[in-house]
Amino acid sequence: MFHPLNPLLQTVAATLSLAGAALAWEPTNAAARAVNRFAVELHRQVASGAPGQNLLLSPYSIQTALAMTYAGASGITRSEMARVLHFEGDEAQLHQGFQSINQSLRGAAAASDGAFSFNVANRLFGQQGFSFRTPFLNTVSNVYGAPLEALDFAQPAASARLINQWVGLQTQDRIRDLIDPSLLNRDTRLVLVNALHLQAAWAKPFTSGLTKTRRFHLRNELTVDVPTLHAVETHGFQQFDGFRAVSIAYRSGDLQLVLLVPDTTNGLAAMEGKLSAETLDACRSLPRQELDLYLPRLKIIPPTLSLGRPLQAMGLKSAFDLPPGSAHFDRMTDTTKDRLKISEVAHRTFLQLDEKGTEAAAATAVIMMRATSIAPRKPTPVVVRVDRPFAFAIQHRDSGACLFLGRVTDPRP
Repeated sequence: MFHPLNPLLQTVAATLSLAGAALAWEPTNAAARAVNRFAVELHRQVASGAPGQNLLLSPYSIQTALAMTYAGASGITRSEMARVLHFEGDEAQLHQGFQSINQSLRGAAAASDGAFSFNVANRLFGQQGFSFRTPFLNTVSNVYGAPLEALDFAQPAASARLINQWVGLQTQDRIRDLIDPSLLNRDTRLVLVNALHLQAAWAKPFTSGLTKTRRFHLRNELTVDVPTLHAVETHGFQQFDGFRAVSIAYRSGDLQLVLLVPDTTNGLAAMEGKLSAETLDACRSLPRQELDLYLPRLKIIPPTLSLGRPLQAMGLKSAFDLPPGSAHFDRMTDTTKDRLKISEVAHRTFLQLDEKGTEAAAATAVIMMRATSIAPRKPTPVVVRVDRPFAFAIQHRDSGACLFLGRVTDPRP
C-alpha cells in the first residue's frame, strides 16, 4: 500500500553516457560528485556479475556508510579509499557535503504537505569494552548523527537481531535481515550502518483506471504481460544516441524519476556499458515534451547483496587487508592493540512504484573485524513505451546525488 510521499524522490537520474553526451551540469557538492561517479562504476561492476537480473542499489547509502569508515582510515588505506570512492579534495568538505544533502532532504520533507517523507539514520555498533578514538567518534556523531551502541559480537545471533531491528525501525520495516549472523563473530569489532527510507508522490498521479495489462519484452525475444501505468502528460524528454531519457517529477519538486529506455529491446547492456556520471548530470534538466507514456508498475525487493568482492574488483583492497598487513584504520582505534579491516559490506534495497508515487528504502552495513581474522564468505505526443529492460535512478536534484540506481529486466514481483 502506498502512503503519501515527500520531495526526496524528485531527481531520479540514471542515464547511460554516450560519446558526445554534453555535460549540462556538474554537482558542486563533493559528496554528490563522489556518489554519482561511484554509482555508475559500482552498477557496472555488479551488473556484469548478474546478467539478465533486476538490480537496485543505493549509492548514497553505500557511500554514506563508507564515508563514515573513511573517517577512521589512514595511510595507504585512506588513499586507496579516496581513489576508488572518488573522495576528492578536503575531507572535512566531503563529510560536510553528506551532512548538507541530509539537511536539504530533511528540510524538504518538513516543509512538504505530506507528499514527501524522508528518513536517514546512521549508527555504530561496537564491541562492548573496545575503545575507539575520540576524534573519529566525534566526526561520525557530529556530522552523520551516528551514536555508538555497544554489543557483544561473541553472541552473533543476538547482535544481528538487534542491528536488524534498528534497520527495520528506520526503514518502516521495508529492509529486513540486512545482517546475517554468519557475518559476525568474536573477532568483530565494529559495524557501521546507514539506513534510509523515502516516499514521494507524483506531481501528477497516474489515473488508476488507465492502468492495464500490457506487454513487456524480456531478453531473448520473450514477452510477459504486466500491469502498466498510462498517461498523456508533459515530462522531461530527450532522445540520445541509442536511448530515450524521460524525467517524471515528484510533487515536492526536489526529486524526479529518470527513465533510460533503450531504442531496441535488447539494448540495455550496450547502454549500461556507457553509463557515466556526466550523463546523469546531463539528465538533471531535460527539455519538456508532451509524452504518451506507458510505465510498468514495479515492486523490487532484492536479497541482501554482498559488496565485498565487487568493491575489491574496483580496486578497494587495502581496506580489506589485501595483501595481509595493508589495512590501516589508525584514526579509528589504537592499532597496537587490534588492527582492523573491513570483512564485508552488506547492502539491501526496496522499491515500489505505482499510480500514486514511489517508495524506496536501503540499508548498508560495513562490518569490521580484527585484521588477523578470516573474512566470511544486487506537436503530437511522443509515445514512450517502457516495455523492455531499462535503467533508472532516484537523485537529489539540488546536489545531484544519486540516491538509487538500478535496472529492470523483468517487472514482475
